[in-house]
Amino acid sequence: MKFLCLAYEAEQALTDLTREQWQALRQETLDYVETLRAGGHLVDTHALQSARRAKTTRVRGGKVSVTDGPFAETKEQLGGFFLIKAQDFDEALRLAQGWPSARLGTIEVRPIEEALREEGRY
Repeated sequence: MKFLCLAYEAEQALTDLTREQWQALRQETLDYVETLRAGGHLVDTHALQSARRAKTTRVRGGKVSVTDGPFAETKEQLGGFFLIKAQDFDEALRLAQGWPSARLGTIEVRPIEEALREEGRY
């Protein structure tokens, strides 16, 4: 099974790290990426640029709107993702818990739909 792990981070918590703390966290993350890859679990991973650089768009009644930033007003923003393969949800959760920034933020783990369902989205 594939699982998308969404890493939510409080940008300020990362900004407040000293350069040495950031370098240590960065290296720990890169090492964990290699561990997931070597174990055959990693499909893909990417960090996202700051939520301050995001725009949100909607189309309602044929009218397009674009706003700055993420849609949700939260302390944590989506900072990146990693797509993994795991035997089941329990293994996916264990793998997500090893992601270093889980100590500073939140990792949402969600199963991937391999195909869009005919009977309904949810």
